[in-house]
Amino acid sequence: MSDTAEKIQTVHAGFAAKLTAILGALEAEGVLPAGTQHRGVTAEPPRDPSHGDLATNAAMVLAKQAKTNPRELAGKIVEKLAADPDVISAEIAGPGFINMRLDPSVWIAELRAIAAMGDAYGQSSMGEGEDGKRTRVNVEYVSANPTGPLHMGHCRGAVVGDALASLLEFSGHDVTREYYINDAGGQVDVLARSAHLRYLEALGEDIGEIPEGLYPGDYLKPVGAALAEVHGDTFKTAPEAEWLETFRTGAVEQMMELIGSDLALLGIEHDLFSSEAALHAAGKPDAAEKWLREQDLVYDGVLEAPKGKAPPEDWEPVELPLFRSTLFGDDQDRPIKKSSGAWTYFGADLAYHFQKAENADAMINIWGADHAGTVKRIKAAVAALTKGAGREIPFDVKLVQMVQLMRDGEPLKMSKRSGNFVTLADMIEEVGKDVVRFTMLSRKPEAQMDFDFAKVVEASKDNPVFYVQYAHARIHSNMRKAAEEGFAASDEHIDQLGAEELELIKLAAQFPRLVEAAASAREAHRIAFYLYELAGAFHAYWNLGNTQVDKRFIVAQNPEISGARLFLSEQLGQTLRNGLRILGVQAVEEM
Repeated sequence: MSDTAEKIQTVHAGFAAKLTAILGALEAEGVLPAGTQHRGVTAEPPRDPSHGDLATNAAMVLAKQAKTNPRELAGKIVEKLAADPDVISAEIAGPGFINMRLDPSVWIAELRAIAAMGDAYGQSSMGEGEDGKRTRVNVEYVSANPTGPLHMGHCRGAVVGDALASLLEFSGHDVTREYYINDAGGQVDVLARSAHLRYLEALGEDIGEIPEGLYPGDYLKPVGAALAEVHGDTFKTAPEAEWLETFRTGAVEQMMELIGSDLALLGIEHDLFSSEAALHAAGKPDAAEKWLREQDLVYDGVLEAPKGKAPPEDWEPVELPLFRSTLFGDDQDRPIKKSSGAWTYFGADLAYHFQKAENADAMINIWGADHAGTVKRIKAAVAALTKGAGREIPFDVKLVQMVQLMRDGEPLKMSKRSGNFVTLADMIEEVGKDVVRFTMLSRKPEAQMDFDFAKVVEASKDNPVFYVQYAHARIHSNMRKAAEEGFAASDEHIDQLGAEELELIKLAAQFPRLVEAAASAREAHRIAFYLYELAGAFHAYWNLGNTQVDKRFIVAQNPEISGARLFLSEQLGQTLRNGLRILGVQAVEEM
């Protein structure tokens, strides 16, 4: 948070502080008991704007502690609010809510605050602890298997994770963006065999049809060519045991380079890449098992036979190390090792999170919705591991639904195994990074989404990325026009702004509060929703000028109101830019 931002208090933060002071005064007077907890007390815009500018639930939340009626306590709070010159009125509503109307000067001051804070407007120190240190948050996202280029199945989680990381940084957290490379599973052996086939092809062999079970995509041709250039014909006739590990390592490295270049097209860069193979080599899963056994959360037991149908003929009970996931709501305890002694994905995942927790105060994973069944048990295991290590780390998993690709209303079918799929690079080349990023955030991650190549580039109100970017472009265009006609933005006469303009300021003023709420909920899409609302309000005001000349931003006969409205326009543009920056979307100046 910049020094400028720290010196200026925005309207919502200011009234939260005033409310805290009022509650402190009531405590000193004996109206509230000593040490009253204010948790759950809010001061925010009411859902219905006709009720006022701000509403607080303080009396409702604190009445039980005060052992009094909520409306009676509300009356005491209203008495204090009435003495504040910034409060025009404070009224009790319903069972004890308090609605306030603020003096217009409050909103005029907020407009000047936006101008003074500039790029820092909306930034928060909520991520800082009492010791001044920023909370370290590890956000893991994408983590696609390194077996091919990224496609639409990875895109949404990539954008959601990256925008969340930016939001947390904007709100004062120390963020590490991490990618977990699944380079120890059977799919990587399949990749190595597929790369070896392309290696033979690069050496001039006719490989014919790609055998069933291998990756057929042409994206492996450059991998095979690169391996041929490095190794020549050394492994042309060698048995698999001699080349498998070499080809696995080389293919993964090249796939990660490809994935990195795809993510760069989307404006995404990770701070840390962690290898599952390296995790095993370092003995991390063994350390995790040791912790869990010490807490009696792992024991040696026999899995139940598969439920719902007769077990396979070759099924037999085997003793395995099991995690007590039934203690945390699971329907059965889960193995952390296979009968072969190899670690299960769940077992390796425990060790990976144990490793992450060494350098984090909080962890967030962005997973596909198909992982929903493992969330409860992995969260429980991580809680046990970190608590056993002496420091329980908050751990959250955000699930992201798949996206259905459409073209002119018709679904596009794709299959990674057949090699027939739309890559992330293809998408960005066709519609652009900004369109992809904003569209992925235009719905809640847990809601299913259709991505229609035709609709996402429409110049219409129904296309949110166009609507928001067009608002910023309109503002920039209007400022150029004003300069050409000899007008300039000025705050000298902004007290002349009327009711419609004040409503725009009130909406812009919600941005800092919204940033904190979105960061607290780990929901970056709230910023996209807010920007669409702010853009809509700006466009609606702009359209007033089509029928009412005196409502235009530039009124030739009135340079004072023109300067004030241009100043307002500048600050709306600043707020849009700050929000778009969080989302990783450009604030365009022309369209």
